[in-house]
Amino acid sequence: MELLDINTWKRKQHYEHFRALKDPYFGVTIPFDLTKAYQFAKAHGVSFFGKYLHDCMKAMNTVDELKLRIVNDDVVAYDVINASATLMRSDLTFGFSYIEFDEDLHQFLANIEAEKSRIESTGALYPDRNDLQCIHCSALPWLNFSGHKEPVSGHLESVPKLAFSKIDKKENNSMVMNVAINVNHALVDGYHVGLFSEKFQHYLNK
Repeated sequence: MELLDINTWKRKQHYEHFRALKDPYFGVTIPFDLTKAYQFAKAHGVSFFGKYLHDCMKAMNTVDELKLRIVNDDVVAYDVINASATLMRSDLTFGFSYIEFDEDLHQFLANIEAEKSRIESTGALYPDRNDLQCIHCSALPWLNFSGHKEPVSGHLESVPKLAFSKIDKKENNSMVMNVAINVNHALVDGYHVGLFSEKFQHYLNK
């Protein structure tokens, strides 16, 4: 973790402008081709959700701006960002997870399974670990949405928020999923979201 010197930061004016706004978040919804990711998951007998979430987190961790957080009056840069995903229980409620990122897919999948078991057995809404070194994300596999709005707390927030839509199967057998991403403009610009988008699709295709 590193503390940024805001006074020498090239985005100092942007940061101060957007931080002063009542709602500094902006959001876009981006279509991603998950055809190869789905084929990989089926061929290797692994969770499709786990596969594309892992690709998402690999992409997140390549963009420095998506690893910035506002802590009190400071801007902190984390080395690694984890996934705080909503995971559904058998009774159709959900709990917030905290899935530690690992470059190794199988270890990441094991981390997901551990959180699934904890959420199912405890009934707790919040995870044992709950900090800003993460993204907030949720899957809505029942809805093929083209737009999305996240709840806001009314307090200063800086964690990126993502939502994954239902898979849309095309006539050519390709599979497309819309992903909504909301980020704090004090820390992240459209260019950085574009970088994430390119990297995410790159990993999905591998």
